Amino acid sequence: MKTNALTGIRGWGLGIRRAASLAVVIAGVACRQDMHDQPKYTPYKRSDFFPDQRSARPAIEGTVARGQLFEDELLHTGRVGGQPSTVFPFQITDAVMRRGRERYDIFCSPCHGLTGEGDGMVVQRGYRRPPSFNVDRLRQAPAGHLYDVITNGFGAMPDYAAQVQVHDRWSIAAYIRALQLSQNAIAADLSPDAQGRLK
Repeated sequence: MKTNALTGIRGWGLGIRRAASLAVVIAGVACRQDMHDQPKYTPYKRSDFFPDQRSARPAIEGTVARGQLFEDELLHTGRVGGQPSTVFPFQITDAVMRRGRERYDIFCSPCHGLTGEGDGMVVQRGYRRPPSFNVDRLRQAPAGHLYDVITNGFGAMPDYAAQVQVHDRWSIAAYIRALQLSQNAIAADLSPDAQGRLK
């Protein structure tokens, strides 16, 4: 008698635990809402809430995205007072020139060639030939113009603002200046030691 009563109590307790576990599972499944099922607007989805029926809302006037506060006009636009700058926004060092050459070789040389003559590999395969960096117009162009063209593109050249960071664009502009100098230097521009080696 005692054994049957004890077994019954144990069975009853086990039954309650199973029923409680089952209730928790059912409640959890019933209340579950995955991230992909949550109420949200996907890009370009229609919205009846807004009068223009667009779910994508324009930024509030004066909003500045993180990392997009471009207070330094020269650094970010290549201009000073709205005009292309003749100076660089930072000191041009050996490290800057090395970085400029590296970025130029990656992003610019396919069209402009390694020496800036406009004879890069894609040009050899039929792409429109860019002008040489050694034409007078580009040798006399301010450094800010070179930066602006890299940033915004020009003619058949696309913009590289998304691919090349701000400081790297200036580094490339500095390296282009070095290419121009290397192709147009005269003996008087060389150091006395280098001039002696020419003889």
